[in-house]
Amino acid sequence: MSRWKPALAVVCLLGFISALPLGAQTKQEAQGSGTPQVSAAPQAPPAARPEDVASPDAILAEIYAVISGPAGQKRDWDRFRSLLIPGARLIPTRPKQGEMTPQDKSVAAPAPPKEFVTFVMTPDEFVANGERYFATNSFYEKETARRAERYGNIMQVFSTYESRRDPKDPEPFARGINSFQLFFDGSRWWVVTIYWQQESPEIPLPKEFLPTGK
Repeated sequence: MSRWKPALAVVCLLGFISALPLGAQTKQEAQGSGTPQVSAAPQAPPAARPEDVASPDAILAEIYAVISGPAGQKRDWDRFRSLLIPGARLIPTRPKQGEMTPQDKSVAAPAPPKEFVTFVMTPDEFVANGERYFATNSFYEKETARRAERYGNIMQVFSTYESRRDPKDPEPFARGINSFQLFFDGSRWWVVTIYWQQESPEIPLPKEFLPTGK
């Protein structure tokens, strides 16, 4: 069965961003910018477990693990915050509000949406939306492929993800790319930004971002 159901064609981080209130998205678009409104200095995050931030592999694995679980299970948000550098941002992308992509079956390859927008969140905004969603929804996300580049203390990672309601589900309800920007301060790794886009029929994942052999 195809995963492309209209009700599931939503942006996700790490898949669950469908829980964002529509009004907040609309306000962001009305401003004509995805630029965050930064005022007060960000608070220092909780202390991280050394094993969570010892390597890029460890910190990415923990990001995926901490947001995954059954409905009603409270996530360890302090552990989540401990992975993110002060001032970190989480940024989903999606087609502009009200723009519909062609769905006529006579069209062999629908054209991609003409305009996309971003919604820039602080970790606390992400957590608030996550708590509301996870209260009644199971959600499991895992990395299936990765492409990374490093220079000195900075690293860019394209992490292909799959999202499921149950880890035993044979097919994901969504997949896409999480773009992580990482920073090594000399003693530990930090997540600076997570910037993502969900796959759609109009914009499928290229083969170089899929698991080997798929």
